Formats: sequence, C-alpha cells, structure tokens
Amino acid sequence: MIRILLADDEDLTRGALAALLGLEPDLTVVAQARDGSAAVEAAARHPVDIALLDLEMPRLDGISAAQAIRRHRPVPTVLVTRHARPGVLRRALAAGVQGFVPKTTPADRLAEILRDVHAGGRYIDHRLATYALTETSCPLTPRELDVLRGVHRGQAIGDLAAQHHLAPGTVRNYLSGAITKLAVRTRHEAARRAWEEGWI
Repeated sequence: MIRILLADDEDLTRGALAALLGLEPDLTVVAQARDGSAAVEAAARHPVDIALLDLEMPRLDGISAAQAIRRHRPVPTVLVTRHARPGVLRRALAAGVQGFVPKTTPADRLAEILRDVHAGGRYIDHRLATYALTETSCPLTPRELDVLRGVHRGQAIGDLAAQHHLAPGTVRNYLSGAITKLAVRTRHEAARRAWEEGWI
C-alpha cells in the first residue's frame, strides 16, 4: 500500500479526495491536515510514503510545507492547485516537488500520478509547464519579494520592518523599488502583480 498524507484547507475537498483515493486498491490516506503547518506535523507523526498538498493553504503554503516535510522525512511530494500562476511551478520544482497538477485532474488520473511519483517519476501538467516556459522574468530582488509577500498578507510597514530587522524607511525604499520596476502605482498593486506572476 502507498500511504498518503493529504493536506487541503477545504474540508469538503479534502474529505472527498480522501474517499476517492481510498477506493484504489493500493492507495490509503493515513493522515490528513487542514493547513501546511499541520501537514508538517502529520508527516513527522505518521509513516507516509507520499505527500499530496494543496498549494494555497494557511500558515504554510504547499511549497513551504513540502520543503519542511522533506527536511524531516524525504518523501516525494505532489502539489495540487486551482490557480496555475506563472512562476509557481519553477518555485515548486526548486523546492524539490515531484508532481504538480491542477485541481481539475480526475481522481483516477491523480491516482496514476501518485503511483508514478511514488515509483520515482515526475509529473507536471502540460498546461502548467507551458505557463512556466512563457512566464515573465522576475525583475525583483529577494528582499523586495520578501516585503511584497508581507504586503500581500496584509502586514503594515512597521510590522515588516520588525520582522526583517530593518528600519521602516528601508522597507519603504524596497517597496518603492518594486513599484518602479513593476510600473504600478501602489505597494498593494505591486504585491498583487507579484502574486499573479507567482513570484511570491
């Protein structure tokens, strides 16, 4: 049996997916989690062979959770997503994710993908691969991405400054640089553009 850790913040989706995968003769969901942090904890507590994670989750997103899981237990990871944003696939592959599929994938096809990845293969949906190949190159520095990530989460400049051990004026300078590079008017527009491109 291939033992699966399943993480998705939508209870109905997670439950339905667990039930469908449970119909397969060689697959069993041994642990479920509602967010990325809980997925990391579950991977440490349960003997799992593969992790199936939603990309968009609270506390830790799927990519961050995959990285944390791999530090404790080197199991292959498959990410599922509803939003195939350019840039996300490259980040996922850089994090060591072996599978990347849209949420529109039929359950029987997902079961095949999990088997293939568990056996050492990789799977990337062809549409997501096309987006990745045609994505816009990111013009922002790592620090600019850090502060835009915080803006996207709703953090104020003072909070960002404290989190990154910077002066508020320095945070404003990073935001100003990002706004200029992205040719937008506000830090919120810059954060939205960076999110849409999959850079954060």
